[in-house]
Amino acid sequence: QVQLVESGGGSVQPGGSLRLSCAASGIGFSGYAMGWYRQSPGKQRELVAAITIVGNTNYADSVKGRFTISRDNAKNTLYLQINSLKPEDTAVYYCNAQRSTVWREYDYWGQGTQVTVSS
Repeated sequence: QVQLVESGGGSVQPGGSLRLSCAASGIGFSGYAMGWYRQSPGKQRELVAAITIVGNTNYADSVKGRFTISRDNAKNTLYLQINSLKPEDTAVYYCNAQRSTVWREYDYWGQGTQVTVSS
């Protein structure tokens, strides 16, 4: 059974920091491209940051320089370090795992963790 379990969300003041974690089980974690998405009320889910199986990273323009995605394949865990938080970063943050083979696509989601930024 595949599980992606996010943790680390919470309520912080603007300018604060959080570190989100996503613990994966039931998949060959090192073989999956991983990503963090977020969704706020009334908006579509958007890709925030992604990391390939070899560690290449990509970020949404709105978070460049503030967010850092990383992975620890030995711990089957994905991280998102979030600094200089802004109210517009308020959203539910989701972990995603993707893998493509000749035969099928694999696409898994976590349940999300809430990040709220307010003064």
